[in-house]
Amino acid sequence: MSDADVEGEAGAAWRERFGFDEPYENQADAIEAAVDVGREGGYLAMEGACGTGKTMAALTAAATLCDRGVYENVLVVTPVKQQLRQFVDDLRTMNAESDDPLRSVALVGKRDLCPYGREDVFPADASTHERCEDLRETTAELVEAGDGGARDDGAELDDLTAIRTDEDIEEAWWDPVTARALAKSARPGRESIDQSTLETAGAASPYVPVQPSADAEFDEDEPLFCPFEADWYGRNRGSPIDFSAGDEHVVTSRDLLPAAVEAGTCPHRVQSVLLGEADVIVGNYNHLFDPQSRPLIEGVVGEDTFVIVDEAHRIEERVRDLLSERVGRQTLRRARNDLSELVARTNQSEGAKEEVAAHLADFDVTVGDVKRARDFYDDVAAWLTGEVTERLAAEFDGERDWPAHDVELPLRDPDVAEPDELTQWAEREGYTGDLWRRLRAVGTAVEDVLDEEDRTTVCEAVGSTFTNWWERDHATYFREIELEHAPSEAPSGDPWEATYTAGLVTYNCMPGGAVRDVFAGLGGGVLMSATLEPLDVFREVVGLDALADDPDDPRPVAERSYDLPFPEENRASWTVAAEAFTARNRGAPTGENANATREEYRYVLRTLARSHGNVLVCMPNYREAAWAGDYLTDAVEKEVLVDSSSSDEETERLKRAFFRGPGKVLVTSTRGTLTEGVDYDGEKLHCCAVVGVPLVNVASPRIRAVKRAYTDAFGEENAFEYALTVPAVRRARQAIGRVVRGRDERGVRAFVDERYTADAPRSVHGYLGREEREEFVRMTPEFLGPKLDGFWG
Repeated sequence: MSDADVEGEAGAAWRERFGFDEPYENQADAIEAAVDVGREGGYLAMEGACGTGKTMAALTAAATLCDRGVYENVLVVTPVKQQLRQFVDDLRTMNAESDDPLRSVALVGKRDLCPYGREDVFPADASTHERCEDLRETTAELVEAGDGGARDDGAELDDLTAIRTDEDIEEAWWDPVTARALAKSARPGRESIDQSTLETAGAASPYVPVQPSADAEFDEDEPLFCPFEADWYGRNRGSPIDFSAGDEHVVTSRDLLPAAVEAGTCPHRVQSVLLGEADVIVGNYNHLFDPQSRPLIEGVVGEDTFVIVDEAHRIEERVRDLLSERVGRQTLRRARNDLSELVARTNQSEGAKEEVAAHLADFDVTVGDVKRARDFYDDVAAWLTGEVTERLAAEFDGERDWPAHDVELPLRDPDVAEPDELTQWAEREGYTGDLWRRLRAVGTAVEDVLDEEDRTTVCEAVGSTFTNWWERDHATYFREIELEHAPSEAPSGDPWEATYTAGLVTYNCMPGGAVRDVFAGLGGGVLMSATLEPLDVFREVVGLDALADDPDDPRPVAERSYDLPFPEENRASWTVAAEAFTARNRGAPTGENANATREEYRYVLRTLARSHGNVLVCMPNYREAAWAGDYLTDAVEKEVLVDSSSSDEETERLKRAFFRGPGKVLVTSTRGTLTEGVDYDGEKLHCCAVVGVPLVNVASPRIRAVKRAYTDAFGEENAFEYALTVPAVRRARQAIGRVVRGRDERGVRAFVDERYTADAPRSVHGYLGREEREEFVRMTPEFLGPKLDGFWG
């Protein structure tokens, strides 16, 4: 077969999966590029503006590769809920005309699926995850088969459609008959007056509305258990729900949650069963990059998986957060109390001491190890308290000067990769590496012993964090004390407790290595976003170049970049060359500040805000947003809404108010939640202006440590660019992309700051996308008003 025939066959194959009659411009090229690189086990880095059809292109390529036997399944991850819904919609569109629909499931967390957690049945001091794990363990013990194998005497369930018949069920350690009887015991009794049952998500379960206890016939201690979990064992860990429950074989929580509740089976277990059988799994970044969440997909995702990473410009930031660890002072004390509880038990009697010692020995841990770890945690808590007190006294002139925001107290010079002050103090006190390395094992062992008392413990997690503290290098991970501005209602001891909550943090400065390892363990994929440029920088910082250069297993890496496909005459794109909006130039954000820079920006903001329709003004941070909002409230006749760092509910309320009624002005931070992942389609937005370059606080100890790590990895000449400038410009580009979301929409896009122009000092023009560099027209502020009138006129 000739190369042309092969290409023609591949093209025909993907068109069978494509969800529409004809692809958009560039969409066919994107699909074929993804198929080509995926066939070789590689990755495609793709930038595509809104409207290029990235989602459908990536799914079509992935499905084609699975159809041809290159991959077994597809994993989609996105950090934006709206984008998750877009993937679900496109999968349903693809399946609608297919004789072989892609069995797909969209993942949500246990907290969203647990019937008891959703209805606040659990105690207020217990997290859904912890309570669920405890109940699962108890339920497993209750349904364990006495002879080590399962029995089935044909006992009936209301719905036996998903009782598994796999051969391996014969080797099961649970007894499905006992499990079904246990689940049935949680139903309202026949003689009970109250026949109410637990309801959630609009569905009624078969079980009582409180946590049930096992009858004495199952366990004389009558422990609490989960009937939903018992029912799952009763079905031989199968699901009463299959992919037909979802529209076009795409199952979401809206489909499986009420169906599982009515069937009396754990919705989270149902999701897990579907996960193992799915062709396409749609989740969030945590499922792929978070070590705590990854086990959910570990058994079904691997070298035969094609991955689609959406909003890939966020990888560094999100993975950095996921790989950083924090231990609060109160959590540290709880861990100390866990260990003290076990030590106290050994002092009760010689028999108790021998019993505990034997249990610990299973983990190669001694009672002496536990005592040493307890003393260590006690001393670290005291050291932390004293360190915070001293540092606050040294850095601020009393309580009135303490800032009303989070405070970083670095434990080493951020510009020098050297051991931190806590580690050095511990070594001086005799707490050497042997102790630190054993803390994880000690925590695991103690937690296993105390779990028998139905006690919620933290010593395993704390031990793991401290072991990591010791073992991780000092260039990649930056150690510091973090004071969260979270006032305590009942402070005890130190005055600062009324203002801050203290914790020890290991902050990940260089996530690229971990990201590279994740991608190395997968078959191939597509990493896509509307803002990946510069692509060479993106490839380097997320580890794709390292994959390509691996001497043992080089993986091909391709790249594509597609411009905004909508008519250019429908948009005005301007770079307003006002003086650079830097802290040095503009001064403090106060109403009285009338320096030349502030006055120039008052004029620009007033001109933009008075233009047609809804105007979104994106300032470098929330302090500047508050200043702009205060000014515009008196300067324009439109209603002015000002965003701040607030709850999701408050942000959603603000967004609805902006969309409702006549034209308004919404002022926010370019680094906020209203500038990414929000679809301002139709008449929701007519003008978006990004003011300044939204660089993070470069004086922050964490940011200085990140810059130091990037210097080691990419060279001093690239460190500031890779770590700070490129992410900031991507933020600005994301914000500017909120306007003009459809072919028939019209709007204005404006970068306001001379640094966006090509010839300015410290110009960021080169970090814009190709289309932006070519299309955005430079103008001085005095021409902005007439240009706006002309465009809308």
